[in-house]
Amino acid sequence: MSASQIPPATAVTGDDVPTLLVKIFGKDRPGITAGLFDTLAAYSVDVVDIEQVVTRGRITLCALVTAPSPAQGATGSSEGDLRATVHSWAESLNLQAEIISGRGDNRPRGTGRSHVTVLGHPLTAESAAAIAAAITSTGGNIDRIFRLAKYPVTAVEFAVSGAATEALRSVLAPEAAQLGVDVAVVAAGLQRRAQRLVVMDVDSTLIQDEVIELFAAHAGCEAEVAEVTTAAMRGELDFEQSLHARVELLGGLDASVVEAVRKEVRLTPGARTLVRTLKRLGYQVGVVSGGFTQVTDALKEELGLDFASANTLEIVDGKLTGRVTGAIVDRAGKARLLREFAQQAGVPLAQTVAIGDGANDLDMLNAAGLGVAFNAKPVVREAAHTAVNVPFLDTVLYLLGITRDEVEAADTHE
Repeated sequence: MSASQIPPATAVTGDDVPTLLVKIFGKDRPGITAGLFDTLAAYSVDVVDIEQVVTRGRITLCALVTAPSPAQGATGSSEGDLRATVHSWAESLNLQAEIISGRGDNRPRGTGRSHVTVLGHPLTAESAAAIAAAITSTGGNIDRIFRLAKYPVTAVEFAVSGAATEALRSVLAPEAAQLGVDVAVVAAGLQRRAQRLVVMDVDSTLIQDEVIELFAAHAGCEAEVAEVTTAAMRGELDFEQSLHARVELLGGLDASVVEAVRKEVRLTPGARTLVRTLKRLGYQVGVVSGGFTQVTDALKEELGLDFASANTLEIVDGKLTGRVTGAIVDRAGKARLLREFAQQAGVPLAQTVAIGDGANDLDMLNAAGLGVAFNAKPVVREAAHTAVNVPFLDTVLYLLGITRDEVEAADTHE
Protein backbone atom coordinates (compact mmCIF):
# COMPACT_ATOMS: atom_id res chain seq x y z
CA MET A 1 0.00 0.00 0.00
CA SER A 2 1.43 3.39 -0.99
CA ALA A 3 1.46 6.41 1.32
CA SER A 4 -1.38 7.96 -0.69
CA GLN A 5 -3.51 4.85 -0.07
CA ILE A 6 -3.25 4.87 3.73
CA PRO A 7 -6.74 5.30 5.19
CA PRO A 8 -7.19 8.71 6.85
CA ALA A 9 -8.19 7.08 10.15
CA THR A 10 -4.70 5.56 10.53
CA ALA A 11 -2.73 8.63 9.47
CA VAL A 12 -1.61 10.85 12.34
CA THR A 13 -1.57 14.25 10.69
CA GLY A 14 -4.26 16.36 12.35
CA ASP A 15 -3.51 18.76 15.17
CA ASP A 16 -6.56 17.46 17.07
CA VAL A 17 -5.18 13.92 17.54
CA PRO A 18 -4.10 13.36 21.18
CA THR A 19 -0.43 12.35 21.41
CA LEU A 20 2.11 11.58 24.12
CA LEU A 21 5.78 12.50 24.10
CA VAL A 22 7.60 9.74 26.00
CA LYS A 23 11.14 10.70 27.05
CA ILE A 24 13.62 8.24 28.56
CA PHE A 25 16.96 9.24 30.13
CA GLY A 26 19.76 7.27 31.74
CA LYS A 27 22.71 4.94 31.32
CA ASP A 28 22.67 3.30 27.92
CA ARG A 29 22.60 -0.45 27.52
CA PRO A 30 21.37 -2.90 24.88
CA GLY A 31 17.62 -3.41 24.73
CA ILE A 32 16.32 -0.06 26.00
CA THR A 33 14.69 0.99 22.74
CA ALA A 34 13.15 -2.45 22.18
CA GLY A 35 11.99 -2.54 25.79
CA LEU A 36 10.22 0.81 25.60
CA PHE A 37 8.32 -0.04 22.44
CA ASP A 38 7.48 -3.50 23.75
CA THR A 39 5.95 -1.75 26.75
CA LEU A 40 4.02 0.68 24.58
CA ALA A 41 2.82 -2.10 22.28
CA ALA A 42 0.44 -3.34 24.98
CA TYR A 43 -1.57 -0.12 24.49
CA SER A 44 -1.90 -0.35 20.69
CA VAL A 45 -0.42 3.10 20.13
CA ASP A 46 0.94 4.29 16.80
CA VAL A 47 4.47 5.68 16.49
CA VAL A 48 4.51 9.24 15.11
CA ASP A 49 8.19 10.14 15.59
CA ILE A 50 11.35 8.80 17.25
CA GLU A 51 14.62 10.49 18.21
CA GLN A 52 17.50 8.88 20.07
CA VAL A 53 20.98 10.07 20.95
CA VAL A 54 23.72 8.54 23.08
CA THR A 55 26.37 10.85 24.53
CA ARG A 56 29.17 9.46 26.67
CA GLY A 57 27.16 6.39 27.50
CA ARG A 58 23.97 8.27 28.43
CA ILE A 59 20.85 7.73 26.34
CA THR A 60 18.09 10.20 25.56
CA LEU A 61 15.23 8.45 23.79
CA CYS A 62 12.11 10.33 22.70
CA ALA A 63 9.03 8.67 21.22
CA LEU A 64 5.98 10.61 20.04
CA VAL A 65 3.00 8.22 20.01
CA THR A 66 -0.77 8.43 19.78
CA ALA A 67 -2.55 8.42 23.11
CA PRO A 68 -4.47 5.21 23.85
CA SER A 69 -8.23 5.36 24.08
CA PRO A 70 -9.88 3.95 27.24
CA ALA A 71 -11.03 0.91 25.24
CA GLN A 72 -7.55 0.03 24.00
CA GLY A 73 -4.85 -2.07 25.61
CA ALA A 74 -4.54 -5.57 26.89
CA THR A 75 -6.93 -4.97 29.82
CA GLY A 76 -8.97 -2.00 28.63
CA SER A 77 -6.26 0.31 29.85
CA SER A 78 -6.17 4.10 29.59
CA GLU A 79 -3.52 6.78 29.30
CA GLY A 80 -3.07 6.67 33.05
CA ASP A 81 -2.26 2.99 32.93
CA LEU A 82 0.25 3.60 30.14
CA ARG A 83 1.99 6.26 32.18
CA ALA A 84 2.21 4.04 35.23
CA THR A 85 3.50 1.09 33.23
CA VAL A 86 6.18 3.12 31.45
CA HIS A 87 7.41 4.68 34.70
CA SER A 88 7.51 1.25 36.35
CA TRP A 89 9.47 -0.22 33.44
CA ALA A 90 11.93 2.69 33.50
CA GLU A 91 12.49 2.45 37.26
CA SER A 92 13.22 -1.27 36.92
CA LEU A 93 16.17 -0.32 34.68
CA ASN A 94 17.29 2.69 36.77
CA LEU A 95 16.10 5.03 34.03
CA GLN A 96 14.10 8.22 34.25
CA ALA A 97 10.88 8.72 32.30
CA GLU A 98 8.88 11.82 31.44
CA ILE A 99 5.56 11.74 29.57
CA ILE A 100 4.04 14.92 28.16
CA SER A 101 0.51 15.13 26.76
CA GLY A 102 -0.24 17.13 23.66
CA ARG A 103 -1.95 17.09 20.31
CA GLY A 104 -0.77 16.31 16.83
CA ASP A 105 2.68 15.89 15.34
CA ASN A 106 5.73 18.11 15.71
CA ARG A 107 5.14 21.65 14.59
CA PRO A 108 5.98 22.14 10.92
CA ARG A 109 9.54 23.25 10.20
CA GLY A 110 9.95 26.68 8.71
CA THR A 111 10.62 27.17 5.03
CA GLY A 112 14.23 27.50 4.03
CA ARG A 113 16.41 24.66 5.27
CA SER A 114 20.17 24.59 5.57
CA HIS A 115 23.04 22.60 7.02
CA VAL A 116 25.42 24.67 9.11
CA THR A 117 28.73 22.89 9.71
CA VAL A 118 31.02 24.27 12.40
CA LEU A 119 34.69 23.24 12.72
CA GLY A 120 36.62 24.11 15.86
CA HIS A 121 40.12 23.29 17.04
CA PRO A 122 38.90 23.24 19.76
CA LEU A 123 35.20 24.11 19.61
CA THR A 124 34.56 26.19 22.71
CA ALA A 125 31.28 26.72 24.53
CA GLU A 126 31.61 30.43 23.74
CA SER A 127 31.79 29.68 20.02
CA ALA A 128 28.84 27.29 20.13
CA ALA A 129 26.75 29.87 21.97
CA ALA A 130 27.65 32.65 19.53
CA ILE A 131 26.88 30.52 16.46
CA ALA A 132 23.53 29.42 17.92
CA ALA A 133 22.64 33.02 18.76
CA ALA A 134 23.59 34.17 15.27
CA ILE A 135 21.33 31.52 13.73
CA THR A 136 18.48 32.69 15.93
CA SER A 137 19.08 36.31 14.90
CA THR A 138 18.29 35.40 11.28
CA GLY A 139 14.93 33.91 12.27
CA GLY A 140 16.32 30.39 11.91
CA ASN A 141 15.43 27.52 14.21
CA ILE A 142 17.91 24.79 15.14
CA ASP A 143 16.06 21.52 14.57
CA ARG A 144 18.87 19.11 15.23
CA ILE A 145 22.57 19.06 16.15
CA PHE A 146 24.97 16.15 15.82
CA ARG A 147 28.70 15.59 15.80
CA LEU A 148 30.46 14.76 12.55
CA ALA A 149 33.98 14.34 13.91
CA LYS A 150 35.98 14.61 17.11
CA TYR A 151 39.42 14.74 15.48
CA PRO A 152 41.55 16.15 13.97
CA VAL A 153 39.00 18.89 14.61
CA THR A 154 35.65 18.95 16.36
CA ALA A 155 32.97 19.17 13.69
CA VAL A 156 29.26 19.55 14.40
CA GLU A 157 26.32 20.09 12.11
CA PHE A 158 23.22 22.17 12.82
CA ALA A 159 20.08 21.40 10.81
CA VAL A 160 18.39 24.79 10.52
CA SER A 161 14.99 25.80 9.19
CA GLY A 162 13.17 29.10 8.84
CA ALA A 163 16.00 31.15 7.30
CA ALA A 164 17.36 31.49 3.78
CA THR A 165 20.76 29.87 3.17
CA GLU A 166 22.34 33.08 1.88
CA ALA A 167 21.04 35.05 4.86
CA LEU A 168 22.54 32.52 7.25
CA ARG A 169 25.84 32.57 5.38
CA SER A 170 26.10 36.36 5.42
CA VAL A 171 25.51 36.50 9.18
CA LEU A 172 27.60 33.49 10.21
CA ALA A 173 30.70 34.17 8.09
CA PRO A 174 31.83 37.31 9.96
CA GLU A 175 30.82 35.76 13.28
CA ALA A 176 32.97 32.71 12.56
CA ALA A 177 35.94 34.86 11.57
CA GLN A 178 35.72 36.77 14.84
CA LEU A 179 35.42 33.55 16.88
CA GLY A 180 38.25 31.76 15.08
CA VAL A 181 36.11 28.83 13.96
CA ASP A 182 35.15 27.67 10.47
CA VAL A 183 31.51 27.66 9.40
CA ALA A 184 30.00 26.35 6.17
CA VAL A 185 26.36 26.89 5.21
CA VAL A 186 24.82 24.81 2.44
CA ALA A 187 21.23 24.35 1.35
CA ALA A 188 19.49 21.16 2.47
CA GLY A 189 17.85 18.79 0.02
CA LEU A 190 18.57 15.91 -2.32
CA GLN A 191 21.20 17.95 -4.15
CA ARG A 192 23.56 17.58 -1.21
CA ARG A 193 23.50 13.80 -1.63
CA ALA A 194 23.81 13.83 -5.41
CA GLN A 195 26.90 12.73 -7.29
CA ARG A 196 29.26 15.66 -7.44
CA LEU A 197 32.46 17.00 -8.90
CA VAL A 198 35.21 18.35 -6.64
CA VAL A 199 37.94 20.47 -8.22
CA MET A 200 40.99 21.59 -6.28
CA ASP A 201 43.85 23.96 -6.71
CA VAL A 202 47.19 22.20 -6.30
CA ASP A 203 49.88 24.44 -4.80
CA SER A 204 49.26 25.04 -1.07
CA THR A 205 45.96 23.17 -1.34
CA LEU A 206 46.32 19.57 -2.54
CA ILE A 207 50.03 19.82 -1.78
CA GLN A 208 51.93 21.79 0.85
CA ASP A 209 54.37 23.29 -1.61
CA GLU A 210 54.53 25.93 -4.33
CA VAL A 211 55.92 23.88 -7.22
CA ILE A 212 57.62 26.79 -8.95
CA GLU A 213 59.55 27.47 -5.77
CA LEU A 214 60.77 23.87 -5.74
CA PHE A 215 62.07 24.37 -9.28
CA ALA A 216 63.56 27.73 -8.27
CA ALA A 217 65.50 26.11 -5.44
CA HIS A 218 67.31 24.00 -8.02
CA ALA A 219 68.01 27.16 -10.08
CA GLY A 220 69.31 29.12 -7.09
CA CYS A 221 66.63 31.82 -7.32
CA GLU A 222 64.16 30.57 -4.72
CA ALA A 223 63.88 33.82 -2.74
CA GLU A 224 63.25 35.93 -5.82
CA VAL A 225 60.57 33.58 -7.14
CA ALA A 226 58.89 33.24 -3.74
CA GLU A 227 58.54 37.01 -3.45
CA VAL A 228 56.80 37.24 -6.82
CA THR A 229 54.58 34.22 -6.01
CA THR A 230 53.41 35.73 -2.74
CA ALA A 231 52.53 39.04 -4.39
CA ALA A 232 50.61 37.23 -7.13
CA MET A 233 48.61 35.14 -4.66
CA ARG A 234 47.67 38.32 -2.77
CA GLY A 235 46.27 39.67 -6.02
CA GLU A 236 48.85 42.43 -6.28
CA LEU A 237 50.27 41.25 -9.61
CA ASP A 238 48.78 40.00 -12.87
CA PHE A 239 49.13 36.22 -12.70
CA GLU A 240 50.18 35.66 -16.32
CA GLN A 241 52.89 38.31 -16.20
CA SER A 242 54.20 37.00 -12.90
CA LEU A 243 54.20 33.44 -14.24
CA HIS A 244 56.29 34.35 -17.28
CA ALA A 245 58.69 36.34 -15.09
CA ARG A 246 59.21 33.45 -12.69
CA VAL A 247 59.48 30.74 -15.34
CA GLU A 248 62.09 32.77 -17.21
CA LEU A 249 64.35 32.40 -14.19
CA LEU A 250 64.26 28.62 -14.65
CA GLY A 251 65.76 28.75 -18.15
CA GLY A 252 68.72 26.40 -18.61
CA LEU A 253 67.80 23.89 -15.90
CA ASP A 254 68.34 20.30 -16.90
CA ALA A 255 65.10 18.38 -17.55
CA SER A 256 66.12 15.83 -14.92
CA VAL A 257 65.03 18.41 -12.35
CA VAL A 258 61.40 17.48 -13.10
CA GLU A 259 61.76 14.07 -11.50
CA ALA A 260 63.62 15.58 -8.55
CA VAL A 261 60.79 18.07 -7.95
CA ARG A 262 58.13 15.34 -8.18
CA LYS A 263 59.88 13.49 -5.36
CA GLU A 264 59.99 16.67 -3.23
CA VAL A 265 56.25 17.35 -3.47
CA ARG A 266 54.45 16.83 -0.14
CA LEU A 267 50.73 16.10 -0.09
CA THR A 268 48.67 18.13 2.36
CA PRO A 269 47.64 16.11 5.45
CA GLY A 270 44.30 14.47 4.69
CA ALA A 271 44.65 14.77 0.91
CA ARG A 272 44.70 11.03 0.29
CA THR A 273 41.77 10.49 2.66
CA LEU A 274 39.76 13.21 0.95
CA VAL A 275 40.28 11.86 -2.56
CA ARG A 276 39.87 8.21 -1.55
CA THR A 277 36.59 8.90 0.26
CA LEU A 278 35.16 11.05 -2.52
CA LYS A 279 35.96 8.38 -5.09
CA ARG A 280 34.24 5.73 -2.97
CA LEU A 281 31.13 7.90 -2.93
CA GLY A 282 31.12 8.13 -6.70
CA TYR A 283 32.35 11.71 -6.84
CA GLN A 284 34.61 12.79 -9.69
CA VAL A 285 37.72 14.68 -8.61
CA GLY A 286 39.98 17.00 -10.55
CA VAL A 287 42.74 19.55 -10.15
CA VAL A 288 43.48 22.83 -11.89
CA SER A 289 46.77 24.57 -11.32
CA GLY A 290 48.76 27.60 -12.23
CA GLY A 291 51.70 25.24 -11.77
CA PHE A 292 52.89 22.67 -14.24
CA THR A 293 51.66 19.51 -15.92
CA GLN A 294 55.03 17.95 -15.22
CA VAL A 295 53.79 17.63 -11.60
CA THR A 296 49.98 17.56 -11.92
CA ASP A 297 50.04 14.64 -14.36
CA ALA A 298 51.97 12.61 -11.81
CA LEU A 299 49.52 13.56 -9.07
CA LYS A 300 46.60 12.56 -11.28
CA GLU A 301 48.08 9.11 -11.76
CA GLU A 302 49.11 8.69 -8.12
CA LEU A 303 45.74 9.68 -6.65
CA GLY A 304 43.46 8.35 -9.39
CA LEU A 305 42.05 11.76 -10.28
CA ASP A 306 39.54 12.15 -13.10
CA PHE A 307 40.71 15.52 -14.41
CA ALA A 308 43.91 17.57 -14.33
CA SER A 309 44.95 20.73 -16.11
CA ALA A 310 47.93 23.06 -15.62
CA ASN A 311 50.57 25.02 -17.49
CA THR A 312 53.37 23.16 -19.24
CA LEU A 313 57.05 24.01 -18.95
CA GLU A 314 58.73 24.01 -22.36
CA ILE A 315 61.65 21.58 -22.61
CA VAL A 316 63.97 21.60 -25.62
CA ASP A 317 67.08 19.43 -26.01
CA GLY A 318 66.79 18.26 -22.41
CA LYS A 319 66.71 21.77 -20.95
CA LEU A 320 63.99 24.05 -19.56
CA THR A 321 63.73 27.01 -21.94
CA GLY A 322 62.27 29.44 -19.41
CA ARG A 323 58.96 29.49 -21.26
CA VAL A 324 55.55 27.79 -20.98
CA THR A 325 53.58 26.35 -23.87
CA GLY A 326 49.88 26.53 -24.65
CA ALA A 327 47.11 28.56 -23.04
CA ILE A 328 47.86 29.90 -19.58
CA VAL A 329 45.84 28.47 -16.68
CA ASP A 330 45.13 31.66 -14.77
CA ARG A 331 42.25 32.94 -12.65
CA ALA A 332 39.74 32.99 -15.52
CA GLY A 333 41.17 29.75 -16.90
CA LYS A 334 40.50 27.88 -13.66
CA ALA A 335 36.82 28.87 -13.72
CA ARG A 336 36.58 27.88 -17.37
CA LEU A 337 38.14 24.50 -16.64
CA LEU A 338 35.73 23.93 -13.74
CA ARG A 339 32.84 24.40 -16.18
CA GLU A 340 34.48 22.12 -18.75
CA PHE A 341 35.11 19.39 -16.18
CA ALA A 342 31.50 19.66 -14.96
CA GLN A 343 30.19 19.32 -18.50
CA GLN A 344 32.39 16.28 -19.17
CA ALA A 345 31.35 14.74 -15.84
CA GLY A 346 27.66 15.38 -16.48
CA VAL A 347 27.37 17.29 -13.21
CA PRO A 348 25.43 20.58 -12.94
CA LEU A 349 27.61 23.49 -11.88
CA ALA A 350 25.44 23.87 -8.76
CA GLN A 351 26.67 20.43 -7.63
CA THR A 352 30.37 21.25 -7.94
CA VAL A 353 32.77 21.99 -5.10
CA ALA A 354 35.89 24.07 -5.65
CA ILE A 355 38.78 24.32 -3.18
CA GLY A 356 41.61 26.84 -3.36
CA ASP A 357 43.79 29.27 -1.44
CA GLY A 358 44.89 32.08 -3.75
CA ALA A 359 43.46 35.09 -5.53
CA ASN A 360 43.69 33.24 -8.84
CA ASP A 361 41.21 30.69 -7.44
CA LEU A 362 38.48 33.25 -6.76
CA ASP A 363 36.60 32.95 -10.06
CA MET A 364 36.55 29.18 -9.70
CA LEU A 365 35.38 29.36 -6.08
CA ASN A 366 32.56 31.75 -6.95
CA ALA A 367 31.47 29.72 -9.99
CA ALA A 368 31.14 26.47 -8.02
CA GLY A 369 28.07 25.44 -6.07
CA LEU A 370 30.27 25.49 -2.96
CA GLY A 371 33.56 27.39 -2.91
CA VAL A 372 35.92 26.50 -0.06
CA ALA A 373 38.85 28.75 0.82
CA PHE A 374 41.46 26.42 2.29
CA ASN A 375 43.99 28.14 4.58
CA ALA A 376 43.57 31.02 2.19
CA LYS A 377 44.75 34.59 1.92
CA PRO A 378 42.39 37.18 3.49
CA VAL A 379 41.03 38.38 0.14
CA VAL A 380 40.02 34.81 -0.68
CA ARG A 381 38.49 34.02 2.72
CA GLU A 382 36.30 37.09 2.48
CA ALA A 383 35.00 36.25 -1.00
CA ALA A 384 34.53 32.46 -0.78
CA HIS A 385 31.34 30.71 0.33
CA THR A 386 33.15 29.22 3.29
CA ALA A 387 36.65 28.96 4.72
CA VAL A 388 38.60 26.15 6.35
CA ASN A 389 41.58 27.29 8.38
CA VAL A 390 42.95 24.02 9.74
CA PRO A 391 45.80 22.14 8.00
CA PHE A 392 43.76 19.00 7.22
CA LEU A 393 42.31 18.78 3.74
CA ASP A 394 39.93 15.94 4.61
CA THR A 395 37.94 18.30 6.86
CA VAL A 396 36.23 19.34 3.62
CA LEU A 397 34.37 16.01 3.90
CA TYR A 398 32.54 17.34 6.94
CA LEU A 399 31.20 20.24 4.91
CA LEU A 400 29.55 17.62 2.69
CA GLY A 401 27.89 15.90 5.67
CA ILE A 402 30.31 12.96 5.75
CA THR A 403 31.28 11.86 9.25
CA ARG A 404 34.66 10.73 10.53
CA ASP A 405 33.10 7.43 11.63
CA GLU A 406 31.89 6.77 8.07
CA VAL A 407 35.34 7.50 6.66
CA GLU A 408 37.06 5.17 9.13
CA ALA A 409 34.49 2.42 8.64
CA ALA A 410 35.05 2.53 4.88
CA ASP A 411 38.82 2.35 5.37
CA THR A 412 38.47 -0.61 7.76
CA HIS A 413 36.33 -2.64 5.35
CA GLU A 414 38.32 -1.82 2.24
